Amino acid sequence: MHATTTRRLEDFKVPVKLKLAGLWTSVMVCYLYNDYFNLYVPGTLKSMLDRPATQGMLLGYMAMTIGACLMPALSLLLKPAPSRWLNIVLGLAYTAILILLMPGTWLFYQAMSVVEIVLQLTAAWQAWRWPRADAAA
Repeated sequence: MHATTTRRLEDFKVPVKLKLAGLWTSVMVCYLYNDYFNLYVPGTLKSMLDRPATQGMLLGYMAMTIGACLMPALSLLLKPAPSRWLNIVLGLAYTAILILLMPGTWLFYQAMSVVEIVLQLTAAWQAWRWPRADAAA
């Protein structure tokens, strides 16, 4: 009889800050691919050429997205309390924005938006459930 031993895969507890940074990094990659693939929707490029963006439009878009762009770094750099609230607020805010933008878009955009929403809500949930330090520490 040959005895086999099953060895468990090594695992470790991932700090909340790393979880949040990873989630927001994934969100940003999804945003980029969704917007890139949206360029292939018929009429999109023609519309962009017929009505070029203004500085105000691009500044508004930047203002709307800068929070998500900064969240991977801010999740690692900020102290837990402000990071927690920023992750909750921006996770919910960007989810609301996506829900408002989804109607009338192509199916691929809606499907990727659902993935983005799940990631953002997971970040908000992870931040909400941020473990508390022992009082003695």
